[in-house]
Amino acid sequence: MEQRDRVERGEWQEAAAEAGAAATAAQRDAVAPAAGSEGPGVLDFPPMPAEPEVEAVPLTITGVQLFWLRMPLVAPFETSYGRVDRRECLLVRLEARHPEAGVVEGWGEVVADADPGYSYETTGTAWHVLTEFILPALPGRTFATPGQWRAACEWVRGHPMAKAGVEMALLDARSRARGVPLWQEYGGYPARRRIPVGVSVGIQPSLDALLATVERFLEQGYRRIKIKIKPGYEVEPVRALRQRFGSIPLMVDANAAYTLADAGRLRVLDDYGLMMIEQPLHEDDLLDHAALQRQLATPVCLDESVKHVHGAREALALGSGRIVNIKQGRVGGPIDARRIHDLCRRYGIPVWCGGMLETGVGRAHNIALTTLPGFTLPGDTSGSDRYYHEDVIDPAVRVGPDGTVEVPQEPGLGYRVVPERVEKYTLRHRSWHAS
Repeated sequence: MEQRDRVERGEWQEAAAEAGAAATAAQRDAVAPAAGSEGPGVLDFPPMPAEPEVEAVPLTITGVQLFWLRMPLVAPFETSYGRVDRRECLLVRLEARHPEAGVVEGWGEVVADADPGYSYETTGTAWHVLTEFILPALPGRTFATPGQWRAACEWVRGHPMAKAGVEMALLDARSRARGVPLWQEYGGYPARRRIPVGVSVGIQPSLDALLATVERFLEQGYRRIKIKIKPGYEVEPVRALRQRFGSIPLMVDANAAYTLADAGRLRVLDDYGLMMIEQPLHEDDLLDHAALQRQLATPVCLDESVKHVHGAREALALGSGRIVNIKQGRVGGPIDARRIHDLCRRYGIPVWCGGMLETGVGRAHNIALTTLPGFTLPGDTSGSDRYYHEDVIDPAVRVGPDGTVEVPQEPGLGYRVVPERVEKYTLRHRSWHAS
């Protein structure tokens, strides 16, 4: 717990440095040259991490609703692959009956973007897969565990974000039926009543605008600043932030904008004491990430490259990075997010929870996920007002003056989904009911 204690005291830079060093040592110590071979060693991994054991909570699905939302952002958000001024997502609402608790509901969020810049999945592809193949088959089915639901949709290849939205809704319904907070359904750490959070800052039109934006977020209490970068926009903004704000916890996110040929450019960032460089190279190139990490003192953090548990094992075996960003939508849902967390924790790899400009529904699930003990670095679970004038939940997610967000203790999400607001921003809606 020492690393977590340092984080709770606000010693982000020290915790990140120690975590990166420990991860490197763990990977190095686990590699041994094959007998009679002069080639590189192979990491001796245990079997694939098992699904966590959970209480059987029989839920018979009586109805499903799917909402396609479009919500305006407070301000445009720009990354290396594009600029958006509104957010599209899907919300999943399950109605289910429990033998003792009666009728319960559960909400989940499909975090796919409107366009395929971050992932091949979009709101359109998720809508298609959910409405044609997954959701119509749910009413009338009984699921006692998330594993039973996962087995039922396993035949659908890929589309992790679409599946994750349903799995989130199922966990929300399970927590309401059990009468426990959502974090307990995720297997979270009981003593963690507040989680430290950071904020993600998109590419700004000028350095003055960047400095003003970061200053505003620091005044609001955010404990870690992440800025988006792209080729030609990396050293100068980092230098400007260090000159203005000193040793604030700072990291950069490239969203796969660089190649290994840019290693020299990225190596300059070693001089600025960054917590990490997130996803510098192509999402599928774990080998080049490993080669890059060997050339950098700054930890490489993997985001898009870790799409599932299999990819996480491969990345750790290759030494492709020293930190992992876990987004439950990207990896297929809460259960696989927890499995990746368990794997990384076993090998001393620090993890944190990334964001996808979620509404309050997805944000509530991210808060619950972040209570797991391996989340030792502040994530992107910022307040609702970071992105939206009006969220679909009440109350809104708020960041305290100490840069933390409260973990709800009520059963379910801990926030009320406001039907009128969901309806206000809905473009399309479908529903299915048991006959």
